[in-house]
Amino acid sequence: MPLTMPEELLLLMLDDQTGRLMERAAPAGDYALVGAILAELALANRIDTDTSRLFVPDRTPTGDALFDRVLETIVSSPRQEDSRYWIETLARDVESYRDELFDRLVARGILRKEEGRFLWIFPERRYPVISDKEEREVKARIMDVIFKDEIPEPRDCLLIGLCRAAGLFALLLSPEELDKAQTRIDQVADLEELNRSLSQAVRDIFIEIARFAPMM
Repeated sequence: MPLTMPEELLLLMLDDQTGRLMERAAPAGDYALVGAILAELALANRIDTDTSRLFVPDRTPTGDALFDRVLETIVSSPRQEDSRYWIETLARDVESYRDELFDRLVARGILRKEEGRFLWIFPERRYPVISDKEEREVKARIMDVIFKDEIPEPRDCLLIGLCRAAGLFALLLSPEELDKAQTRIDQVADLEELNRSLSQAVRDIFIEIARFAPMM
């Protein structure tokens, strides 16, 4: 069974050496993870977006417990809101989403869960990689699109857009590679209307957080 987009994104944000999420992937990575869940719902034709709103054309459950929980949250809203609203709102529960996604990857034998202590005091959970096959395949697929001018699938466009929004390409590529690939990354990321909506919302939220962080 293929990995879902949130699972792929989580693997890309994970430090293979420590089993921890890379610090440079937060907090934008949390919003990108929510964006990936919404992207899966869009690919399943459960949600769609236009210039001012995110709406639900089909309320039928997908059969995925996590995605259906998010879908129900959107359906139960008394008003239609835009992508940014839903990314910010759903991000309040991102820790539970992330834990569930980690548990899935552990159940598939891709990661191992370890309980420990940070500085010998604070409880800490790590996820060392058991099999890096899936992560290598995700990275290879992305790099083929970027560097070999492969015709991208909508799923890959969305994933590349969310990686861009979360700043992950600076972690995946050397500065020289990123400079060479930036135009192609932007081109692919902007192909899908949904991608422009979700990834721009993630980027806007992150920029706003970064702007006010020194004042906090």
